[in-house]
Amino acid sequence: MFVATLELDVLLGDVHSLKEKRGLIRPVIADLRRHHEVAAAEAGLQDLHRRSLIGVAVLSSDPAHCTAVLDSCERLVAERPELDLLSARRTLRDTDDE
Repeated sequence: MFVATLELDVLLGDVHSLKEKRGLIRPVIADLRRHHEVAAAEAGLQDLHRRSLIGVAVLSSDPAHCTAVLDSCERLVAERPELDLLSARRTLRDTDDE
């Protein structure tokens, strides 16, 4: 079994409060979960108004499937006009390697 993770560092547009930030981030996370059946959450930078770290995780028996799903998730976030994707960091782990 393979476990793949994706960390997306995003810059938000004209946001002046944490409430406004949540209003932008929650729909993105909901879209990731709904369209790609992944685990997704705001995983860091919660105390900053204009930055967020979105974490995505997927499990599969095929590493190519993990890669394809993470590619699609990254594209979904990159295409959002209200966000600027600053960086994306991936990991892929085979659970048999322990």
